[in-house]
Order: sequence, then C-alpha cells, then structure tokens
Amino acid sequence: MTTIRAAFYARVSGEQQAAAHTIESQIAVVSERANLDGTPVPPERQFVDDGYSGASLVRPALDRLRDLANVGAIDRIYVHSPDRLARNYAYQVLLLDEWRRRGVEVVFLNRPLGQSPEDDLLLQVQGIVAEYERAKIMERSRRGKKHAAQNGSLNIMSGAPFGYRYVSVREGDGQARFEPVAEQAQVVQQIFSWIGGDRCTLAEVCRRLHKARTLTATGKSIWSREAVWHVLQNPAYIGQATYGKTHMIRVERIHGCGRRGAIRLSLAEVMRRSRLTRRENRSRSCRILVPSSASSSQWSVNLTDLQ
Repeated sequence: MTTIRAAFYARVSGEQQAAAHTIESQIAVVSERANLDGTPVPPERQFVDDGYSGASLVRPALDRLRDLANVGAIDRIYVHSPDRLARNYAYQVLLLDEWRRRGVEVVFLNRPLGQSPEDDLLLQVQGIVAEYERAKIMERSRRGKKHAAQNGSLNIMSGAPFGYRYVSVREGDGQARFEPVAEQAQVVQQIFSWIGGDRCTLAEVCRRLHKARTLTATGKSIWSREAVWHVLQNPAYIGQATYGKTHMIRVERIHGCGRRGAIRLSLAEVMRRSRLTRRENRSRSCRILVPSSASSSQWSVNLTDLQ
C-alpha cells in the first residue's frame, strides 16, 4: 500500500486575526481532517503563514510548500478554504493548476474539489467573493486612515522621514508622534542651505554629505540624488507631514513574464512590476502638524529652483 505524503497550509493576514488565534483553529481542523483520512501531517510538512496577505503569492511558507510539491515530495495538500490559499481567484487557479500538473491532490475542508464544471464554477464564485471582501476591507481601512489623518493623528503613519524619530502608538501611550533628531535635523537644514543659499546641484550636495561623512537614515555613507530630492520635497520639514500623497496603481502591460517555465521564478517580479507609485493630487492628501526643520519660504524656493 502506497503511503500518501500529506501536507497542510494555513494562513491569516492581520494582527487582529493572529491575536484571535484563528491560525490555531485552522491548524486544528486541517490536522483533524488529515488524521481522519489516515494521513497525519508531520511537523516538517506543516506550512503556516501567520500575518501574510492572501493578495500576494510572496509568502515564505507557501514558497516552501510549492518547492516541495515541485520536486514531487508531496502527494496531498489540506487547506481550510480557497481564500486561505489566495484571495485572488487568478492566484487560486495558478496554484491549483501548478499542483495538479505535479500530481498533487488539494483538499479544501469547506467543500470537495472535483473536476466537473460545477466545481470550477463554485471555485470561481468563492474566489470572486474573497476578492470582494478584501476590497471592502481595504476601502474601510483607507477611509478610516483618512479620517484619522484629517483629525491630526499620526497613528496611521508607519515611520518618519530623515530628521525625525517615529514614536509608535505603543511608545507614545496611544498617540504616535514625530520627534526631531538633533543631528539629523542639522543635516536637513544644511541641505536646504546648500540648495537655496549656495545654489548647489543635487550631485554637489551628495558630494558634500559624503565628504562630511554624514550617514543616511539607513546608516549608509553614500547619498543618492534621489535621497536628497526626497528631503527637499517632503513637507514634513516645514511642519506638515502628509498622508495620501501617493497611491499604488496597477500596470496592465508587463514585459518579460512570458518565458516558458519562468512562471514559478518570476511571480515576485511580476507583482513588483504590476504596481507603481503615483503622486496624488495635493487637494486629496491630508496634512498633519509635526515639528518643523525649515521655513516654508525656504522649502518653496528650493522646490521652484529644482523643478
């Protein structure tokens, strides 16, 4: 009798779901089902992505599972439901087709996966519903963050620009804030002075910073012109941190992704190329008051000179 090499996959995306122990409940039910089928899953074939979005295929546990399935080390995969595998229907189809071609059986606990048109239709419906639910969650989150920004809260920010230290909600007793870093604030003022007073180019500013051995926010000694430009155009330095100044857009045409056999290796690159950051209209962004490092006139003059 041939032994079935079983594995299972479980996933939750948010901190609230993780705190609610929904990942443990998934593991419990898929483990129970595998045991009932007489195919217990050993620890090395238990794949769990805790805190990873189902809208992306770039997940460490999922990558390991796909690698094992690709080399023929797995015969059956237990998953609680299709939306735990992926929120996007196209990704669900991609994974199921990939495993089907490897001879791997996929078992969803909330319904059997067959080969009939009705089964395919049900999978499509579940995938579309999952995408709809995700869209609703994202829209609620966007509106909630915008409302918080309009009320002057920095809690929706995830970090601070060079010259500031981001004090998180936990550190700030429920209220996030930007705290100026004295040494970095002096560097910001020096950059504004070089551009506005000495009429330096971005390249010359980079050379002066490197000569002075000034470190970037990430601790690097080499400054890029892009990094200096980001300092010059960030309104946080005149006391106005901005929320919603950029947003992600999808790019319909993606080059270099159609090579035979390259789908598995190029997914991360495909996803990276399919999204670009676009600057939003200023009237749609929200300004939040923070400590300033430069004057409004100095900031405006520098931007005018460089544009």
